[in-house]
Amino acid sequence: MIFHHLVEINDPLNPLIEALTRTQLWHGLVMRAEAPKLFVPHLDDCVLSERTPASVSRELTYGTLVIRDTVTYFPQEKVIYQVPVQGEIPASSLRMAIEETQPEVFFVRFDYDDGNGEVESAADAFYNDFRRSAYTEADIDTIRVIRELAAEGRLDLPLA
Repeated sequence: MIFHHLVEINDPLNPLIEALTRTQLWHGLVMRAEAPKLFVPHLDDCVLSERTPASVSRELTYGTLVIRDTVTYFPQEKVIYQVPVQGEIPASSLRMAIEETQPEVFFVRFDYDDGNGEVESAADAFYNDFRRSAYTEADIDTIRVIRELAAEGRLDLPLA
């Protein structure tokens, strides 16, 4: 399944939404990769390893399930999560890219690829509709958490 969608960040026509800067948004996306328990309540543990300025390898624990992935950073632009094949888990990826349609009007584009392409059987269609909905809700929640962190001043500091 390949799935793409946008989440609007700054709406110049809505004065009730506090605008985020590109830096705040970027720091929030990095924080989602490096402190995922703030964003994923059912995540039991995350161990970071093999950190470079451009990437970090992670081990995520959900009960008895352990998933290893690598997150690659393209500063101020995008974050790419790559899960290699591991046991019964197929290779997959998630790309979160900051898009600026006009000055200070940001969106985040979420691109999912489960490695199975766009062709889906009738049996997969129902499951994939559910996954698309779940991904959309999780991504909206990611932006909600980033807004909360920005309001607390936690995204205005330089990245460590």
